[in-house]
Amino acid sequence: MSSKPPADDPVQDAPQVSDPQHAAAGLAAIGHTLRIAQQQMGVRRTAQTLLKVNQKDGFDCPGCAWPEGDKRHTAEFCENGAKAVAEEATLRRVTPDFFAAHPLADLASRSGYWLGQQGRITQPMYLPQGADRYEAVTWERAFAIIAEELTALASPDEALFYTSGRTSNEAAFLFQLFAREFGTNNLPDCSNMCHESSGSALNETIGVGKGSVSLEDLHQADLIIVAGQNPGTNHPRMLSALEKAKNAGAKIISVNPLPEAGLERFKNPQTPRGMIKGVALNDLFLQIRIGGDQALFRLLNKLILETAGAVDEEFVREHTHGYEEFAAAARGADWDETLAATGLDRAAVERALEMILASKRTIVCWAMGLTQHKHAVPTIREVVNFLLLRGNIGRPGAGVCPVRGHSNVQGDRTMGIFERPAPAFLDALEKEFGFAPPRHHGFDVVRSIQALRDGEAKVFFAMGGNFVAATPDTEVTEAAMRRARLTVHVSTKLNRSHAVTGARALILPTLGRSDKDIQAGGRQVVTVEDSMGMVHASRGNLTPASPHLLSEPAIVARLARAVLGPGSLTPWEDFEKDYGTIRDRIARVVPGFEDFNAKIARPGGFTLPHAPRDERRFPTATGKANFTAAPVEFPKVPAGRLLLQTLRSHDQYNTTIYGLDDRYRGIKGGRRVVLVHPDDARELGLADGSYTDLVSEWKDGVERRAAGFRVVHYPTARGCAAAYYPETNVLVPLDSTADISNTPVSKSVIVRFENRE
Repeated sequence: MSSKPPADDPVQDAPQVSDPQHAAAGLAAIGHTLRIAQQQMGVRRTAQTLLKVNQKDGFDCPGCAWPEGDKRHTAEFCENGAKAVAEEATLRRVTPDFFAAHPLADLASRSGYWLGQQGRITQPMYLPQGADRYEAVTWERAFAIIAEELTALASPDEALFYTSGRTSNEAAFLFQLFAREFGTNNLPDCSNMCHESSGSALNETIGVGKGSVSLEDLHQADLIIVAGQNPGTNHPRMLSALEKAKNAGAKIISVNPLPEAGLERFKNPQTPRGMIKGVALNDLFLQIRIGGDQALFRLLNKLILETAGAVDEEFVREHTHGYEEFAAAARGADWDETLAATGLDRAAVERALEMILASKRTIVCWAMGLTQHKHAVPTIREVVNFLLLRGNIGRPGAGVCPVRGHSNVQGDRTMGIFERPAPAFLDALEKEFGFAPPRHHGFDVVRSIQALRDGEAKVFFAMGGNFVAATPDTEVTEAAMRRARLTVHVSTKLNRSHAVTGARALILPTLGRSDKDIQAGGRQVVTVEDSMGMVHASRGNLTPASPHLLSEPAIVARLARAVLGPGSLTPWEDFEKDYGTIRDRIARVVPGFEDFNAKIARPGGFTLPHAPRDERRFPTATGKANFTAAPVEFPKVPAGRLLLQTLRSHDQYNTTIYGLDDRYRGIKGGRRVVLVHPDDARELGLADGSYTDLVSEWKDGVERRAAGFRVVHYPTARGCAAAYYPETNVLVPLDSTADISNTPVSKSVIVRFENRE
């Protein structure tokens, strides 16, 4: 039997702290998974749901984008995937009576954890201008309100259409189609805040803004470097792939400011031996200072160049451009500067070099630890340089592996959710649908917030997500959102964004991944693309939480009909009835999706083409893979300050807070903690267990404060600190972004500490 949601916010004033753990998963993960699932779904629904997660005839996990192999386990999910499913498939409900009992001011005072625990929203809700609480509204009236506001705009560019990474391919394609037929490319998405830097670097260097490896490549690698990533919490099923690679003889180097339990030892819950003993994954842990990765890879490249026979000269000659300029820059790398930037010692770098030179097949995996810095794009370019030098792109067991977060964030971009669309995509859209899409670039996430702040944008429509909690500079973002005339959120559950509204607001409740989707044309399936370019079908199996819910494709189709009216030649009604008709159009617009419906009928789906991987062809401006030679950068931190990175706890997925513990790091019952190296803490007068305010410092001179954090002495890299987001997003300046990608710099925040009495 499931349990009721919490009536009050739990007190987080005194989190308990114990030693961090040195192994991930195992029996503890199984126990925690079953406990959370039972609380949200009850025993019967837990079995009914979890046994369908990530199965070929089931539904795709709404959590991360890690791929599945051809052979599936009966339990093809991880602890955090099970939490994501339990939150979506919960038996708890948020009805109009709930909103009647909780005015907007009350919702705004609650934590994200409390809001999310209340359950699934059952009906469309409307906040009229001047009202103090949401009220139930019909779908017809909701779409009429949106149409009224959108058609009253002076320009389509005064509207913003945001997409979360959970949105299916079909819904994403319709969403961008509607926005462009309406007349704008204002299509910000969650990629702008995470792997935009990866796409920017990879498009320039190899011609495709996605990873080049498959799951099988990981299993075949000689060396896997995991940089700026914590798979034990953020992509737990990746640990199984690393274990398989390890058993086949691979070596693993992790590069991270924090030691992470999952990379120390993995206790695979799928096997008895794994649960009891597990396997050590790390062969070498490089505990790098925050932001030192570009300097490290530049020095490694210098050392490769200086080693006779280490460079794959045939590959460089036949397939690359810019080698001489790159080599000249790399030879200038300085040992002393690199050791200062990275905090590493010479012996550790030399040990890494030995492992690199011994490997014939090398993969580099990374996540936000590389992408959310001012110099993120040059850092990832340097990773590409590193792989190109030894021919490690376009052959089995080697390549680039940016590990995506949300389950279809990569697919949404493939479907055209992008504020800077390629001309070829717009040409195909125009040819297929008979209207001229706008050609000027739209707003990304940061630019969207600025537009709201400055009055340039007046309507904000979010297809999923929790925008105000995911974005930087919380006070600025929330003030900007409140300037909108209308804010609209397509959601399954409550979150902070529903409490920070424009003059009017709508919540449009939608089906989840686990829900059956039955339309006039029968039972429907949707598709997603995983982190390695595999596209497959997803079929929900649960009765929806309410008869008043609409699917995301249905919401977009009805919105388009209400806004565009009979003048639109797009068959929106047909799209709502039968998603196969959407896929027929995708097949004619998006390369690689030819014969889409037939391909997804095959169990397991299909792999999208990737020219560098498949044929060592690089569709760049030069027609070859491009070496680059950017100056080395790393953060310079004044005396008495530390460099803060924001991160997730283990009881968290993006902005969704499942609980108040971070089991692997030894934190229980609270989230307002800051992890500081004991030596740094002593120098700064920060006693373990004391409370402090974090104050960020940036060139605009604005004070940004996160108050009341418990100091935890923790073995992070010297000069560095860490704390959870979204609580610390308030410290990240809106205008502090990565060069080129414009991604918020959430991993390089200079902070000072002001102790509380």
